Amino acid sequence: MNLVPVTYKGGIYRHDEIIDLIEDLGGYIIQKHVLAQEVVLQALVPKDDIGLIAAIGKPLMGEITPSPLVGTEIAVVTMSLEIHHLPHASCDVAEYIRRFGAKTNMVGLARGFGKRIAQMNDEERDVINEHDLAVYLLGDFETCIEQKFQVLRRGINIPIVVCGGPDKETLQRIIDPPVDGYVGNVGRFMHRTKESEELDKLDEVVDEITRVLDRRREEIAKDPPSVSPARLMDIINEQVEEIHDVLSPTPVTVQMTGLRVKLPYDSYAPVLREIPVEEGVTMGEIADIMPSRMRDYILIRIRPFSETNIMV
Repeated sequence: MNLVPVTYKGGIYRHDEIIDLIEDLGGYIIQKHVLAQEVVLQALVPKDDIGLIAAIGKPLMGEITPSPLVGTEIAVVTMSLEIHHLPHASCDVAEYIRRFGAKTNMVGLARGFGKRIAQMNDEERDVINEHDLAVYLLGDFETCIEQKFQVLRRGINIPIVVCGGPDKETLQRIIDPPVDGYVGNVGRFMHRTKESEELDKLDEVVDEITRVLDRRREEIAKDPPSVSPARLMDIINEQVEEIHDVLSPTPVTVQMTGLRVKLPYDSYAPVLREIPVEEGVTMGEIADIMPSRMRDYILIRIRPFSETNIMV
């Protein structure tokens, strides 16, 4: 079944009918937001059934739109937490990406500034590698980017999209070896993005991220995970009662090949390993359950079919 990421927006009245429909069709609700009298559902739904969902949602004042980043977790990496790197460019990019379904985490480097002293420690590197993709927000100066980015990319094994003040062609020329994506003319700025050309540039960032992740999805499809991350999220929500007491946003965060579970590792990792996914198959048999470097969370990496010979 080909599941595609979408967002449903509609009135809160009878929205449970849309949720039941999506689940009955074999889709998954990734996240639900209730805003006053409006409900927003981020979901993975069968591609062939989008028209049916739209038709049933129309009398309920609902509309369904593509959201290519649903089911992904993205690290927005800023060079420091100081005022000339934050809050405007970094916050605007992170917030805008969320509108298209991604779960974003901001990573402010302790020593990312300065072309001579820039560096990244092991914890920062590990946190970034726990995501599906990293967006690096660099500065305005070509020579600074050329010298320090080589240090800040070492050990990063997920796709990288670079945003910087120079144009795209310049970024491609000065960054060697190349990264997965580039967006030029997005450097440091000291105001919120309000003008139409600035919003167009944020759309360009989303388009570049989408292009890179689509290519990553094609690679994953050649050797898919043993179970869908969205299905594993539903199983955890059903069988681990304590997850409903977590106050953090998205207690179970869906990634492209795994999950982040916001429960203490020492207490709940053994529980998760023994959860049955299907008769005779436990979660520990098809996934690596590891401690996250982000707080005391649990990181689940679903093994591909080629390793387990199991598909559930």
